[in-house]
Amino acid sequence: MSTLCVRFLLPPMYEAALPRLLLLLGEFSPVVEALPPDAALVDVRGAMRYFGRDTVELASVIRVRALAHHGVDCVIGAGPGPMLARMAVREAGPGVTRIVGPEPDAVAEFLGPKPVAELPGVGRATARTLCSYGLDSVGKVAAAPLSTLQRLVGARAGRELHEKAHGIDRARVVPNAAARSLASERPFPRDELDPARHRRALLSLTDELGARMRDEDQVCRSLTLTVRYADRSTTTRTRTLPEPTAHSSALTGSAYRMYETLGLQRARVRGISLRAEGLAPAEHAAHQLMFDPVDDRARRIEAVADRARAKFGPGAIVPGTLAA
Repeated sequence: MSTLCVRFLLPPMYEAALPRLLLLLGEFSPVVEALPPDAALVDVRGAMRYFGRDTVELASVIRVRALAHHGVDCVIGAGPGPMLARMAVREAGPGVTRIVGPEPDAVAEFLGPKPVAELPGVGRATARTLCSYGLDSVGKVAAAPLSTLQRLVGARAGRELHEKAHGIDRARVVPNAAARSLASERPFPRDELDPARHRRALLSLTDELGARMRDEDQVCRSLTLTVRYADRSTTTRTRTLPEPTAHSSALTGSAYRMYETLGLQRARVRGISLRAEGLAPAEHAAHQLMFDPVDDRARRIEAVADRARAKFGPGAIVPGTLAA
């Protein structure tokens, strides 16, 4: 078992703690791949030799350190590759590492009874097609001839499906992979009923996320809003942006519209979080040109503010509403 999949049991409002937890994993292996918002893959082949511990012992140490240093519990799955480790973590419980051994019999025993839809890369349409021919479990797919699978789902997809059903995983843990999302949260000191304060928190979040993405030359394709209430329940909404952007004004407008769709009536809100998803390099993003002097002026002011923040710190310039 050379790969761990560690899923941190982060409350929805605290997923921005993931970068600190990734640093903890980096103490064990330099080969760590973030899986936002709350998980990571770790290649521990070198760590087992360096620390003289097996996979279970390393997982136990990671769990203890996450609790001791960050107060965060985690569940861990282990397997010979990323695919099996990610599937194993779904069955792991706090304090117990779910292990899938590299032996063919162990892999077949783990995968065989699972519904075919649980295999990575098998979507609803493919699962319906396979189930209509009686191939409703991974074991049945593994027993089917390769030629049959290729006739059903196509040559390339059929070969990949055949390999995955046999536990053959060609993926590797990619160290220092670019984060696919950024998150931040704003907890309130007490349960907050005032919509104006809710919107103020959203403005602060979009201003922060926009500045962070521009600093890293990234744009996002969608936003996810999570509102946590006094009874610890949450509501989540996701909106795809008209175009990938890191422009704070566009992010704020989308966040406000998501908030308005919730129709909160005197709701006791304990905190609000926002996640920018689908990150991509800004240089690859297209921007619809507009003959709008207001938008152009806002972007030029934003660029000046970014330079001031880079020189004097993140709090050097903030929206006037937040400074009041």
